[in-house]
Amino acid sequence: MRFYKLLVLISLLISGSISTLAQVEDDNIVVDTSLVRLNVGVVTPKGQPITNLGKNDFTLYEDGKKQTILNFEPTVTPFSLVMILDMSGSTIGFRQTIRMSALRFVDALAPDDRVAVIEFYDKVNVLNEFTNDRRKILNSINVANGRGNTKLFESLDKALSRLSKETNRRKAIIVLTDGKDTSSERKDRSILSKLDDKNIPNALKPDENPELNKILEKSSALGVTIYPLALPSGDPKKLADPQPIQFEIYSAARSRLNILALQTGGILNTINSLEEMSRLYAQVAADLRTLYTIEYEPSNTTRDGKWREIKIQVKDSDSISRTRPGYFAK
Repeated sequence: MRFYKLLVLISLLISGSISTLAQVEDDNIVVDTSLVRLNVGVVTPKGQPITNLGKNDFTLYEDGKKQTILNFEPTVTPFSLVMILDMSGSTIGFRQTIRMSALRFVDALAPDDRVAVIEFYDKVNVLNEFTNDRRKILNSINVANGRGNTKLFESLDKALSRLSKETNRRKAIIVLTDGKDTSSERKDRSILSKLDDKNIPNALKPDENPELNKILEKSSALGVTIYPLALPSGDPKKLADPQPIQFEIYSAARSRLNILALQTGGILNTINSLEEMSRLYAQVAADLRTLYTIEYEPSNTTRDGKWREIKIQVKDSDSISRTRPGYFAK
């Protein structure tokens, strides 16, 4: 089998038919690419999206050095999206609201957008593979169900594995969750249980979570933007008389959702009340429709694991652009 795969890869390389390789083996992503892929949003100083720009309106820098934009896709180019639904025990009380809000999100998508739906709780289930058949997508949302623990990072990993098969497509993940990944929570609690109460605040380092960084690395390789919708049940400020350990665990979980968004060029949408959920889903759908996609081959080809800072300038100096801040050259 390995020999056969090697022959196929060699033949593709010889023919010049591929510039990138992304394959999935047992849900492990293997990406070998020299291109960096960015989803970029541009707005006016008043926050209004600008959707009529072309390739020549952008100037791209990596570590302060101008880069050559090789590929450019306008805002109308279709997306491949993974919708992830938290069906753990903490969401049982408002499942109908989740379903109605998710259905509104699907209605706001473009006809050619392809959607896969994943649910997670004690298990992670792919309810449908990528399709633009709205009936299949809506049925998946309606049958989503479960209870128990929260396998957040495992669900994100599975989503990225599915997205790696969507070659030459723009990619994004929309994940509805309170952010409390069970595996990470257990590790956090183990660390905090050894400390006195006075030493617990800010004792956790959310950005050092290995599961989080695994997701960020894979997202970077595939050019995936992640939009977390943070449920109020995970908000540390809404806890009633929390113990120091509980408040710190909730705070770390919410921080990790924010890191997921910032490091992938997405936005963390905080749901303060369940009535906001439909509006925020629709807001994410609208934001996706305003993104450009840019690809470039870095002039610095050294893969030394160091951070590369990305900056984008738009010809109209008053415009404000948003994308992920950079990547680790691995």
